[in-house]
Formats: sequence, C-alpha cells, structure tokens
Amino acid sequence: MKTTDFTKNTAPNKTLVIAEKPSVAQDIVRALTPLGNKFEKHDEYFESDAYVVSSAVGHLVEIQAPEEFDVKRGKWSFAHLPVIPPHFDLKPVDKTKTRLNAVVKLAKRKDVGQLINACDAGREGELIFRLIEQYAGGAKPLGKPVNRLWLQSMTPQAIRDGFAHLRSDSQMQPLADAARCRSEADWLVGINGTRAMTAFNSRDGGFFLTTVGRVQTPTLSVVVEREEQIRKFISRDYWEIHATFTAEAGQYPAKWFDPKWKKDADDAEKKADRLWTQREAEAIAAAARGQQASVSEESRPTTQASPLLFDLTSLQREANGKFGFSAKTTLSIAQSLYERHKALTYPRTDSRHLPEDYVAVVKNTFEMLADSGMKHLAPFAATAVKGQYVKPSKRIFDNAKVSDHFAIIPTLQAPHGLSEAEQKVYDLVVRRFMAVFYPSAEYQVTTRITTVPLRVLRCSGRQAFLQDRRQGAGQAGLAGHLRQGSSRRSGRRQGW
Repeated sequence: MKTTDFTKNTAPNKTLVIAEKPSVAQDIVRALTPLGNKFEKHDEYFESDAYVVSSAVGHLVEIQAPEEFDVKRGKWSFAHLPVIPPHFDLKPVDKTKTRLNAVVKLAKRKDVGQLINACDAGREGELIFRLIEQYAGGAKPLGKPVNRLWLQSMTPQAIRDGFAHLRSDSQMQPLADAARCRSEADWLVGINGTRAMTAFNSRDGGFFLTTVGRVQTPTLSVVVEREEQIRKFISRDYWEIHATFTAEAGQYPAKWFDPKWKKDADDAEKKADRLWTQREAEAIAAAARGQQASVSEESRPTTQASPLLFDLTSLQREANGKFGFSAKTTLSIAQSLYERHKALTYPRTDSRHLPEDYVAVVKNTFEMLADSGMKHLAPFAATAVKGQYVKPSKRIFDNAKVSDHFAIIPTLQAPHGLSEAEQKVYDLVVRRFMAVFYPSAEYQVTTRITTVPLRVLRCSGRQAFLQDRRQGAGQAGLAGHLRQGSSRRSGRRQGW
C-alpha cells in the first residue's frame, strides 16, 4: 500500500470530507469524480488532488462526566445526587476506536486546510461530526474552517449541487447547539434518574438496577397506561336493528338510529344506532316489520383531496396498515431506498410539504416516472404531465412548513433491482406523490331517511361523479333483523 509522509511543511490545500457512513463516502467520491477529481483508494479514505474523503460509522465519540464526578455503582445513593458536572469529557466508542483514530489523523494532516461535514443532514449527523472535530482538537480547538454539505437526495447530481451550495459553520451553529443539548440532557436525565430510582428500589438492601431514560420512560408510561385501560375495560353486549326496504326501483338496506340521541361524554361506547337491551331492540324491529314507510333523501356533492405527502411518521403508519411493517422496518427500507438505490429523498423528516422553488423539480420527477417503464405507475405520471397537474399550491409547496428537510418524495433516479419490501414502500411514496397533484375526487353523497310509525332508519352512500338519485316510498321487507354486538376491543359482532 502506498504511504505518504505528511509531517513536512505542506501547504494546506486539501479539504477533508467526513461522511457518516462508508457507503455515503463512496457516493460522494463517485459524484465528484466526473468533475476532474481522480481519487485513489486507501484503507480508510479516498484521496484526490483537492479532496480527502473518509467517514465515520455512526457515533465514534460519546460524552462522559469527568473522572472526579463519576460516582461508581456501589456508591449510588440520594446523597450523591444530582450529578451535574461543570463540563463533559469525550471518550471513544470502544468498538470503533480504529476508525476514529484514522479520521482524527486525517483531520490533523497539515495539507488539510478545511473540513466538510457530510454526515446525515439532521441533528444527529451534526452531533456526530462536532464530537469528532472536538476530539481531534484535544485541549484546544482544531482551528480549521468547517462547511456543511446538506443533502436531501443521494443522486450524483444532488451531491454535486450540495457541494456547490455548502452551508457555513455559523448557519449550522443553532442545530449544533440543539444536538449538544439533546445529548447532554439525555445523559443528565439517564444518569440521575437511573441512580435515583435504583437507590429507591434498593433501599431495603441489595442492588436493583432501574433504568430511566428521557425517551424510554415516557414511552413506557404510555404503554402501561394503555394496558391498564385495556385490563379495566368491561365488555357489554349491544344490539343494532338492520332492515331491508322494498321500493319500486328495488331493495335497499337501512339501520335504525335514535334521532334524539346525544353524545355521552362519560361513555364513548354509547352511539345513536346502539340499543343496550335485547327486549327493546326486538320491540322496535317487530313494530317496523311489514309497515309502510315514507322516505326522504338529501344529496349533496362533495370532494375529497388526497392526503398530504409523507413524512416519516405517516409513511410508517401507512406501511404498517397496508403491509404490517413495523416502524423500524419501514425506516430501514426507506433508508435503503435513500442511500443505496438513490430513489427517495431523505426519509428522517417531519415535514409533509415541499420548498416553494421545487415546482420545476417535481415536474421533472413526473417526466422521469412517465418514461420509467414502470407500467403500474408510468400511465398515471403521463396523465399528470399531459394535463399539467403540477401547479404552485400552498397545500404542497410551503416554505413555512419546511424546516431542515422536506417531505419524502421520489428522486429523479428510477430504481432497479428493488426487493419486494422496497418496491412496496417505493410504490407507496410514488402513489402519494402523484395523488397530491391530481384533482380532488368528486362524489355525490346521499343520505336516505326511512320513517315507519315512530321509527326512523337511515342509509347513506356515495357515488363517484355526479348522478341523479330517485326518491320513493318503501316497505320494510322480511329481511329485517337484529344484530348483536359486543363492545369488546375486537369489535366482533354476531348476526341474528
């Protein structure tokens, strides 16, 4: 392997790029190579005349209390709490020490004049780089200028655009401060909470470790509260009255309801169409069976717009509902589509909108989809392109609702070789992306009220596009029946 001595007085003419993962470092090298950068591969980095590109493997450094403030396990008691050190020291993560030493050595090279933070574009990526930079400087700051590569997409062109619009260190300082606050708050809550609860539970002797965490403990509390509600829930039987009416145009179903019903704030199980005794339900059904009925209808047009674009949480919910994917699985798949396939934009986002200057990019994305050869998606994209569906709209393009990242959408790169799970998630994102630009669905919603002596039944439905509906008189058919249900969590019902 070729080695170079950098201990001599070498002019600092190179830029060290530190990515969060080796795969991202390779993507950066591939994106920069066409710009005249011929990279040579080394064990821990790539190097050209202008750039040295390396990477972390997640967190390489973690914070710790100075030794004099570190209370050992045997001394955990309320007398030693709270633990609030005046500052935090840094220590290497044991399993990645070799990688950390390699990155620090590169950062200290005399021919490296500036650094680019190319870690993931978010709070955690900011923290990973800042701790490495601080550790490399030791007792004094490293003292080299830092810029930020902020990527929303991992396509080669997006990476080159990112290098053309690097963010300054001062622009990123608020995010860096937030990242440090989160890290130190986690440490303070975890250490003090864990030691306090452990001391409390060990007060009668022994050592009963009880962990506490800023996220872990509130989440556990939510789960416990829900489980208690489930265990205290009392199942109750209820009855519904269903009937079939015969009119000149044919038969239609309806369900009894109490027009005088009002919501009970103390009992969510009570509803307008439920009866709580079989005797009362049978009496109503018997009184209505075979009787002449008068019918009134109310029809009104309505529209339904597509849901908003996906953020990570809404994508996880949709994938769970349709495919049974866990939140962790969906994130892993979306991350693979972002990093490996370059098919989706950055997935760890809480925004469901796009920047206002992204209209042209969206149009190009529709054109890519229309020409992609994906037969289950291309025709819909082609329709949108032909109909010029993409227009500026605050419902979609809104800078005020975009923070560090925008909504998850497909990139300009059509994917190939996706697994079945990856294809499912990709299709979810693309279909939602196309749907928000399509015109709203139009329906004719009709509610039919059928009244027999002292009894009111209702049916409702909706029909796509606007069509006429007839009114008429009906008669309760022989199919009128009761349906028993139970207010169990499963919601299962038994037909009568």
